[in-house]
Amino acid sequence: MEVTPNHTQAVAGWAAMDESGKMEPYIFKRRANGVDDVTIKVQYCGMCHTDLHFIHNDWGITMYPVVPGHEIAGVVTKVGTNVTGFKVGDRVGVGCISASCLDCEHCNRSEENYCDKVALTYNGIFWDGSVTYGGYSSMVVAHKRFVVRIPENLPLDAAAPLLCAGITVYSPMKHHGMLQAAGRRLGVVGLGGLGHVAVKFGKAFGLRVTVISTSPAKEREARENLKADDFVVSTDQKQMQTMTRSLDYIIDTVSAKHSLGPILELLKVNGKLVLVGAPDKPVDLPSFPLIFGRRTVSGSMTGGMKETQEMMDMCGEHGITCDVELVSTDGINDALRRLERNDVRYRFVIDIAGGLGCTDTSLSSRSRM
Repeated sequence: MEVTPNHTQAVAGWAAMDESGKMEPYIFKRRANGVDDVTIKVQYCGMCHTDLHFIHNDWGITMYPVVPGHEIAGVVTKVGTNVTGFKVGDRVGVGCISASCLDCEHCNRSEENYCDKVALTYNGIFWDGSVTYGGYSSMVVAHKRFVVRIPENLPLDAAAPLLCAGITVYSPMKHHGMLQAAGRRLGVVGLGGLGHVAVKFGKAFGLRVTVISTSPAKEREARENLKADDFVVSTDQKQMQTMTRSLDYIIDTVSAKHSLGPILELLKVNGKLVLVGAPDKPVDLPSFPLIFGRRTVSGSMTGGMKETQEMMDMCGEHGITCDVELVSTDGINDALRRLERNDVRYRFVIDIAGGLGCTDTSLSSRSRM
């Protein structure tokens, strides 16, 4: 791999400077486009719940200033001399990964997300030792391996969250055989950014989908708009008992601490529960529902690049996008506050191109030059 650490370009973006999490206009530097790189004008960037964890340093690993954003959709403006898969004008996306070792068993299986040396799109360390900055910015430079094509029939704003929310639910569905399980029954715990995409994918694959939620108010949305087959209020003991041993698979998207016991009881014998949410405290996992149902609990994180392109192409074939609420760059902090309250249906997406141009670096009194 070749990088050009001695040549940089100023970029306008938005960053959190400390654990308050307040986002401010910020000027920083990105590397110049290398021979294996693709430069992308960012049009839209989705806002993930993970962004909240990083800007507030909930996991104790944030390197301030942090420029979040790993659901990036835009247009190619430049390609390196070794790049053959992309050209200027292409509609592309960048997800959660900016680099990996490219040579371990995981990278060789196109599972770069499990590489020990994986670098995240933001708050990571790139090959040249620099800190990575995300898509809350006017442009990004990405290695060609970590860029995906976005089908022409998908609007960029509604496709952007697929680069995290979409692949996060698609990967375990593929791994556990749900793509070829038409007629079987899938439960989706939590109807948010990940959950609503899981429902759409399940229906596209011919599964019978049950939404499991703490909010009775979401039933109409689940049934009428997302076409879920069933809806269960997880706090209603009678409803939960009625669904005992009825599901083949469950995808749990909840990012808050909760007990897996009642959810496991909904699985058939040999059923599979996959955790894709990331609670910051341990979930409760009683042993009896596992033992008496020979059930399996596993976890999954995003997906590799080949799988991400496969997911995006599938969305193009089925016309699947995320349900989004567009946010102006002036509204980033308000949107983050609403995201903390789960007050979004179902994913915020920042209109980056509508907020500033690629060459506008006049916004910020803060800069890293």
